[in-house]
Amino acid sequence: MRASLAAASVLLLAGCSVSVPRPVTTTAPPPAPAVTSAPAPEKTGRAPRQSFDVDTRQLRLSRGTDRPLPVTIWYPDAGAGRFPVILFSHGLTGRPSDYAPLLEHWASAGFVIAAPTYPYTSRGAERVNALDVINQPADATYVLSEVLKLDRRAGDVLRGRLATDRLAAAGHSAGGITTIGLFSVARDERLDAGVVLAGSALGVGLGFTGPPAPLLFVHGELDSVVSYASGKAAYDRVPWPKAFLTLPDGDHGQSLLREGNGAFDVVADSTLDFWRWSLYGDTDAKRRLPEDAGASGLGRLEDQLG
Repeated sequence: MRASLAAASVLLLAGCSVSVPRPVTTTAPPPAPAVTSAPAPEKTGRAPRQSFDVDTRQLRLSRGTDRPLPVTIWYPDAGAGRFPVILFSHGLTGRPSDYAPLLEHWASAGFVIAAPTYPYTSRGAERVNALDVINQPADATYVLSEVLKLDRRAGDVLRGRLATDRLAAAGHSAGGITTIGLFSVARDERLDAGVVLAGSALGVGLGFTGPPAPLLFVHGELDSVVSYASGKAAYDRVPWPKAFLTLPDGDHGQSLLREGNGAFDVVADSTLDFWRWSLYGDTDAKRRLPEDAGASGLGRLEDQLG
């Protein structure tokens, strides 16, 4: 474990926010034996076809006196019914606002996104401690529990609007590590699906456990911060339905998550259809995934979703 944490610190201290990545060489975990995929419970339904206007709000949370966790929530501002909830984790020296274009894209399609600002890995933190990422899966679980309480809070704008049985986690870079932790060492068994953007399992391990949950990995082959090989190694160990979206010309964040380039559109469309399928049970969205990934020639999809 100490060796893993040391490797994680080297990786994370290189900087894994969207805006300021710095090159670092990382070592992928050793190859693992093949794991037989288990089927995930199928949800059935249809994702909303309309596009919603999106509102945001702030929620002030704290998991103890030394772990403040302010949360930004993006949500559809109108519409009947309940919306699935996605917990999103930012990268090192990042903040939720860095990912606003992607998170607004998801919310406009009928999802509620809750994005905490982590106390020791965010931009503007009094002291940045890369190793604190190992505490973030517990933070994420706490935040998700608190956000779900809004569904029952009298007078709250989200009262009666959260699909509390349709939950997911996603994250970029250090947030991708946090997300993998939620499906492994700190498994939150409420989660139905996950998306890992330019992440790896360094620091949290590859012991995926708990109920089957489909996972989508997205990684650029030119990523010089979190190596493509380390992301693929984590993906290879997932024992559930899974897919891996490769961006041959993708780096760690600029081409992956910034609007105004084709790679952003590939990531936005692919992840959205993955959510529509995994959280709403929309089979049409699942069928669109290969086209989302490859239509522009900017991505290729390895599909083991079943």
